[in-house]
Amino acid sequence: MPTNKEKLSILSEMISFAKLNDEVKKSEYDFLFSVAQQLQISKKTFDSLFTSNVEHVIPKSQSERLLQFHRLVLLMNVDNEQDINEVKGIYDIGLKMGLPPGAIQQVLAIMHKYANKIVPPEVLISIFKAHYN
Repeated sequence: MPTNKEKLSILSEMISFAKLNDEVKKSEYDFLFSVAQQLQISKKTFDSLFTSNVEHVIPKSQSERLLQFHRLVLLMNVDNEQDINEVKGIYDIGLKMGLPPGAIQQVLAIMHKYANKIVPPEVLISIFKAHYN
């Protein structure tokens, strides 16, 4: 389980990503809040992340990085809209986390084959495993 600092960083990164289009839609807010609840972050603390800066911490383990990348893919598609800023943003975040560029591109391409562009976790994992072997 991530530390409190890591949890706040995870949420802060996701909020920044949601703000790429200058507004956070209700569907995005609801998704972000559900992640906050999973991470056991209070609503008050969660809401404060929209106006405060939190130190960015890259997840330590590969599994935590993949989970965060998957959360971002889900967030990008929660409103059934995506634009070039979101695609570029998620690609850049993946690179900063040390994920293989080819795997990131493959996930972004394959998501269109799934209902609501929700890539099943096992598919995402198999894509990254293939790039690490």
